[in-house]
Amino acid sequence: MKSFVSVLGMATAAFTVAGTAGAADLPSRKGAPVEYVRVCTHFGQGFFFIPGTDTCVRIGGRVRAEYLYDQPFSRNFDASGFRARGRLNLDARTHTAFGTLRSFVRFDINRDSGGYRAPGSTFQTVSASNTVFLDKAFIQFGPITAGRAQSFFDFYANDLNWGLLRGSDVSTQLFAYTATFGSGFSATLSAEDGAERRFNTFDSVPFGPPISTGGNSMPDVVLNLNLTQGWGSAQLSGAIHQIKSANGNTAINADTQYGFAGLAGLKINLPMLAQGDLLWLQGVYAEGAAGYLGAGTYGSFPNINPVQIGGILLNAFDAVAVPDAAGTATLKKTKGYALTAALLHYWTPTIRQTVYGSYLNIDSATNPNVNVTDFKEYRVGSNLIWSPVGGLDIGVEVLYTKLDPKGRVPDLNRGGNFTLASSDSVSARLRIQRDF
Repeated sequence: MKSFVSVLGMATAAFTVAGTAGAADLPSRKGAPVEYVRVCTHFGQGFFFIPGTDTCVRIGGRVRAEYLYDQPFSRNFDASGFRARGRLNLDARTHTAFGTLRSFVRFDINRDSGGYRAPGSTFQTVSASNTVFLDKAFIQFGPITAGRAQSFFDFYANDLNWGLLRGSDVSTQLFAYTATFGSGFSATLSAEDGAERRFNTFDSVPFGPPISTGGNSMPDVVLNLNLTQGWGSAQLSGAIHQIKSANGNTAINADTQYGFAGLAGLKINLPMLAQGDLLWLQGVYAEGAAGYLGAGTYGSFPNINPVQIGGILLNAFDAVAVPDAAGTATLKKTKGYALTAALLHYWTPTIRQTVYGSYLNIDSATNPNVNVTDFKEYRVGSNLIWSPVGGLDIGVEVLYTKLDPKGRVPDLNRGGNFTLASSDSVSARLRIQRDF
């Protein structure tokens, strides 16, 4: 028995030695090192390194739920409406020897019903509509900005109000160069897509069919001078906008003309009232470039906002056809200006209020008629917002608008053209919004 135990022990020892030797000859099976996502602090909160690269990215977005009540002017149109919006932001940045290389993309996806659909649109017969909209998509490389971005003409671009104020607020395709001179002073020269501010037709007073807008042969040229310091910021902007009528308008002098627009804006920080308080002041003047006033025509591009108050539809053309002594007509540029003001005040660190208003004056350079007329528009409103936690806003807003037209205007409420002294409307919004 002892002999058997001794033999078994020697056999076990031999197998153990052999196994150890064999294992030493096998290749190593260690796993590849894991590269964890690292926080990137170079560009602010929320950025992290894309694994395996030196590029930092931030993924953000927005969810908005909103209800609108707009004073009804006809049984044919909705007085109330709902909107659900989803927003996705992607911001990628990389340090280079030439400065920061940045790529930014923003998509907005809307589900709209009721009063959010424009009066007179075909969507009035549809219960709701979906819209996918590319709001921003640009590259910044040192002083160069290229792609779809906020126009460099803009200053106060409806930053604090929810309902519309007049003044330029346009995302557009552009190529821009920004020179910085220190102490917060910069200058930008930008070539921008004039089609984003171009209307589909001119008025054809007193001729028959509408005058089609011709294709442009140059972009809008925009220049701004900006000063940003601790007290706030100031900006001067100018733009040149080409105006052309299409071929075939034999009764029209089809020479190319050029409109222009100018802006002066001021933003003042008011920490002596409360931390975060701001005052915005802005004025815009335009001739032959109504899109820079934030006014336009129905059927125009979505960045341009037509004038529709209480069922009254008005157009602000870049130019109109005015008859001359020779029996033909010449394009005359529309003149106008828009004044905007907004005051933001924090009652507490979590409760803030904005009081704002705008004034729009359009001179159409022609005798008033149904299609085109001079008019004035007043807008004043206020919103009150509670932010119980960071990134969450719960608020309400009320906006009053008054329109003073000159001449006969289309009235959707009564189904005809009438001479009105004025028209007004009141709208209200309830909004819950989460930014992340």
